[in-house]
Amino acid sequence: MEMLLAFGTLGLLFASSALADDVLVLTQQNFDKEVGHDRGALVEFYAPWCGHCKKLAPEFEKLGANFKRAKSVLIGKVDCDEHKSVCNKYDVQGYPTIQWFPKGSLEPKKYVGPRTAESLSEFVNSEGGTNVKIATLPSSVVVLNADNFNEIVLDETKDVLVEFYAPWCGHCKSLAPIYEKVATAFKLEEDVVISNLDVDKYTDVAEKYGVSGYPTLKLFPKGNKAGEDYHGERELDDFVSFINEKCGTSRDTKGQLTSKAGILPSLDTLVKEFVSASNDDKKTVLSKLEQEVEKLKGSSARYGKIYLKAAKSCLEKGTDYPKEEIERLQRILDKSISQAKTDEFTLKRNILSTFT
Repeated sequence: MEMLLAFGTLGLLFASSALADDVLVLTQQNFDKEVGHDRGALVEFYAPWCGHCKKLAPEFEKLGANFKRAKSVLIGKVDCDEHKSVCNKYDVQGYPTIQWFPKGSLEPKKYVGPRTAESLSEFVNSEGGTNVKIATLPSSVVVLNADNFNEIVLDETKDVLVEFYAPWCGHCKSLAPIYEKVATAFKLEEDVVISNLDVDKYTDVAEKYGVSGYPTLKLFPKGNKAGEDYHGERELDDFVSFINEKCGTSRDTKGQLTSKAGILPSLDTLVKEFVSASNDDKKTVLSKLEQEVEKLKGSSARYGKIYLKAAKSCLEKGTDYPKEEIERLQRILDKSISQAKTDEFTLKRNILSTFT
């Protein structure tokens, strides 16, 4: 039990660090400590319910991500519902209000330009004396057309989410940065495809699937290539929860695997039997485990192989192996490693926890 608690604590610590925001959250308690000292600060005063604030959020996050290495500049935000006194102090009368606080000053200058990461960065560079360029990352959204639609969407080995959009559509433009984050979160899932189709260019394809409004979102899961409409909210959390439920994935909004990733309930009974068996009997249970893993397909087959390797290592190295290996993997996860390696070690760690 102590081992499981320790493992859970480590997992939470890892998750917290992975979810660290590039925009500093400013409050009544820390505002005067962070702003007006040895660096300039661009601060967004916002309200959580404000539609314009929600639209700005991905652009402001992109700005924060690009300026996080600029030591002379702070990108921050204040929730005016929670910290009214700060917002009142700086005469915030509408949301979002964006203000620049020069180095060593608490006398702000209001920003009145376009609310894009590129325009905001030009303003910050001009005011703060920096030269940060907004990095343009390659899109993780698969672009569909008349030639590749059937090949990608109707692939029985893939779960495919399709956004049917029009370039001139305002709601489509608002969804675009959120949809990109959805695609990024699932980009390492081999069985999941996040895609879109320009209906102005490929009207016939859209009409075939009864698309009459934009954006229309349809999931084409492995077992239903007729497609099913997505009727949920169009926020990142909602999309991620929907895909995890429908596709059997276990990702969070940052694309990190959760503690449930890789766990196969169908193998639980055999793992428990293996853990409680004597060394001689473990070999018999291992044979049963091998038979069950042979029946698995897709991602489950990959996870099953990790189960088998863990069981064989327990036989060879003794009962302390899972605990020691989990601790070793966690030390690696606490370091800066690639997303692919993070996935690999998280899956191993999660599956090994079932053997403790």
